[in-house]
Amino acid sequence: MINQIAIVILNWNGRAFLEQYLPILIDRTPLHLATIYVIDNDSSDDSVPFLREHFGQISLIQNSKNFGFAEGYNRGLKSIEEPILCLLNSDIEVTENWLEPILNHFDSNPNVAAIQPKILDLKDKLKFEYAGGSGGFYDHFGYAVCRGRYFDHIEPDLGQYDDTRDIFWASGCCIFVRNTVFREVGQFDGDYFAHQEEIDLCWRINNYGYQVQVLPKSKVYHLGGGSLPYGSYFKSYLNFRNSLFNLFKNLRKRHLIFILPIRLGLDGIAGIHSVVQTKKILTIKSILHAHFSFYKSIPDLISKRIKIKHKGYPKTTIKKYILLDYYIFKCRLFSELDKK
Repeated sequence: MINQIAIVILNWNGRAFLEQYLPILIDRTPLHLATIYVIDNDSSDDSVPFLREHFGQISLIQNSKNFGFAEGYNRGLKSIEEPILCLLNSDIEVTENWLEPILNHFDSNPNVAAIQPKILDLKDKLKFEYAGGSGGFYDHFGYAVCRGRYFDHIEPDLGQYDDTRDIFWASGCCIFVRNTVFREVGQFDGDYFAHQEEIDLCWRINNYGYQVQVLPKSKVYHLGGGSLPYGSYFKSYLNFRNSLFNLFKNLRKRHLIFILPIRLGLDGIAGIHSVVQTKKILTIKSILHAHFSFYKSIPDLISKRIKIKHKGYPKTTIKKYILLDYYIFKCRLFSELDKK
């Protein structure tokens, strides 16, 4: 018998996270509703023997190599048939009754294809967490912001974002998505490797006419920085490159012609600002690396564009320029941005 939800953890050398957070997940998950899977991305630590010895009730799927977040999930999910997928980072601590509100919301809202819970910081449980907060949004130039996290400014959780609402993107560290829709829109783009692949996925979900929502009745805590530490060169490179991928693939042509050159210029300004303010030469090197990688990928990106419905930005986009609001108008709260 197939359960209603598949909770799927992608693991790469994360034995310590599995040991710490998997028992909590098992204890707080009704196993008559959900099956727990671990997809192992060819770990070189003892993750696999550890799982086999201590967690025989977990379904283990092994990839032949480290395919990264995006393609690692794509390959591992091929054999999973549950109607709802929960893609969960290994460094997530779930709370009591975290699943039931999600499942009930899917049942009563058939057009909702993806849901994110409220994501708080495991290191400071009174604050939102960088990777998702209470739902993600985008501006015209492809800069991401969350309810509760505006660039590097993290807000305390005071209940100010506890409403259920449509969002642009749901965080990849804990995203629930209908299995049929995940396949319909083309799964993750494996070329992203990691970072912003969930934004690309949610953009396509929106463009296919489905809704992406945040449901703060469900709450989880995220440690963050487990696989790629915050501020690392490779993480910076992936974020800049994949953001350009998102724009090139998903924008209407008339928007792309206007937006892409400006975004490329803004990346250059960001690199110069980083060097002047923080003396971080590696940031500008990561941006240059990202841009050249993007140019090299344009033939493949054109092929991908052809397969995507291009409706421009969904209605859940922030219709403002959040870079300008942050640096010029000194906005630090999503609530300030949301009112503009």
